[in-house]
Amino acid sequence: MDSVSFLLVAVILTALAFDFTNGFHDTANSMATSIATGALSPRLAVLVAAVLNLAGAFLSTEVAKTISNGIVDDAKVSPVMIFAGLIGAILWNMITWLAGLPSSSSHALFGGLIGAVWVGAGESAVRFTAVVEKIVIPAVASPVVACVVAMLATYLAYVITRRAAVPVARKGFRAGQVGSASLVALAHGTNDAQKTMGVITLTLIAGGVLGHGSGPPWWVVLSAGLAISLGTYVGGWRIIRTMGKGLTDIQPPQGFAAETSATAVILASSHLGFPLSTTQVCTGSILGAGLGRRLAHVRWGIAGRIAVSWLLTLPAAAAVGGVAA
Repeated sequence: MDSVSFLLVAVILTALAFDFTNGFHDTANSMATSIATGALSPRLAVLVAAVLNLAGAFLSTEVAKTISNGIVDDAKVSPVMIFAGLIGAILWNMITWLAGLPSSSSHALFGGLIGAVWVGAGESAVRFTAVVEKIVIPAVASPVVACVVAMLATYLAYVITRRAAVPVARKGFRAGQVGSASLVALAHGTNDAQKTMGVITLTLIAGGVLGHGSGPPWWVVLSAGLAISLGTYVGGWRIIRTMGKGLTDIQPPQGFAAETSATAVILASSHLGFPLSTTQVCTGSILGAGLGRRLAHVRWGIAGRIAVSWLLTLPAAAAVGGVAA
């Protein structure tokens, strides 16, 4: 029993370590455009994001339930498999962070967990139908939807303000970005913090502490929220540069449109229990904001590098998780 208890604690701490890397890896999701347009200073931006990530963790647990008993059979999973999956996710997060690529922490987690469970418990322990419906299809659709919505929102923003003085319009949109960026941070906590809640809940079920099909206890919600909040405050400056300035030149109307569009997509998905990649949603919305402004320059080479990292994340993390298992 002592060894099992020690293993449970080790897996929970590793899950929280992943949550921390998720926070500093994904700070750019909510704050890159606001920093790029000058709406918020970098230090204030990450502080606001950290606080609202914590608040967002308490809004819903639907995504956590999808992770804990949706994509794998919780009756066949052991704490060792979950630990191996987390190792795969953390290693891929660190590699892409060092490269400055906004890859998906969410898909790194899913890939690591799927690979480890597949190796440790067999193919039957992975619910591939749920993986396709809850992870693969939203992964393909969400950045496209975010891109289209942001493109339309950006076009409308410029049309509505075309008769206004440029300095006045920019000042208004910068003020609006404070609210829209805050909403993205809140949505990020609602979706991403829940993934670690789901993993810890799955660990407690596998260790016999909770019954099959249980939701996350309150202390799991709190600890996951605190971990991602602390990671967010540390900040992911490499990725902020890539998303804020690398993809396209962002002006305040574009930043406001991108953030509002991303918030709508993420919150809707959290309500439905879809564990989206907020990185993909926000990148899609920034790209759409670039396309929505006439004569905006989109750097397709960088967009291509990001897309390649998205394609590699799930299988690469699964391979590392499988080897670790």
